Amino acid sequence: MTVTTVVVTRDRWPDLAWSLPRHRDPVILVDNGSVDDTPRRVREHFGAVRVIELGANRGAVARNIGVEAATTPYVAFADDDSWWAPGALDEAVRLLDEHPRLGLVAARVLVGDDQRLDPTCTAMAAAPLGRDPDLPGPHVLGFVACGAVVRRSAFLAAGGFDPVVVFPGEEERLALDLAAAGWALVYAAGVVAHHHPSTSRATTLRRRALEERNRMLTTLLRRPWPVVATTALDQLRGDTGARLGLGWALLRSPLALRRRRRLPASVEAARARLG
Repeated sequence: MTVTTVVVTRDRWPDLAWSLPRHRDPVILVDNGSVDDTPRRVREHFGAVRVIELGANRGAVARNIGVEAATTPYVAFADDDSWWAPGALDEAVRLLDEHPRLGLVAARVLVGDDQRLDPTCTAMAAAPLGRDPDLPGPHVLGFVACGAVVRRSAFLAAGGFDPVVVFPGEEERLALDLAAAGWALVYAAGVVAHHHPSTSRATTLRRRALEERNRMLTTLLRRPWPVVATTALDQLRGDTGARLGLGWALLRSPLALRRRRRLPASVEAARARLG
């Protein structure tokens, strides 16, 4: 096998019971400190799945553990409420095999029973960054985590998902660092993932604040100081979630500053084009 699927979960056994049968081997499940007996249940009902228990919630960083444990050259990510369409991983492998400078394939993510296109995919398909004739899709500087297949070596060299940002919105910093290292990232509409968001995921003020916190932290980690200032001002003028997120970002700013590294000019110019 050339691709491993890494699934991260926490307290979502009902979702896993439905989604895991849709995955093909090999599968690594990384458990973020579930208290609903998920690891035992997965081992009992899905014996072929390798389970790694972290004992605590490490957010998106848990995916790094799964990638490190994988032995295949490519890794596909899935959430406990998502899975890959039949043939999707074969197509992703073909693209990665045929394009050695390709570090990440961003899939077309279909949401829910009505299979509506994820808004992030709509934005990627519009190709605001253009495309190169030798690549199988438009350039991107972001992706949906549960709809991405990565070259394992490139992912690990780029540091994986960020312990400062953690979750949500963890994709951008990784995308920026992959591009900074010279890897191409493309949107491939022929690679399809299905996402049925868990009913336990509510839109709350906390979620909104975390998104804004991580937007600022990603900016602080990689963008020029004028962009940092503009982002902070935008959040100060924003809604309650934006202002709360800015405050939370300030608490984590020492961690971000220690890891701050400016992007190459070409990557920053591409990111600036996205607004």
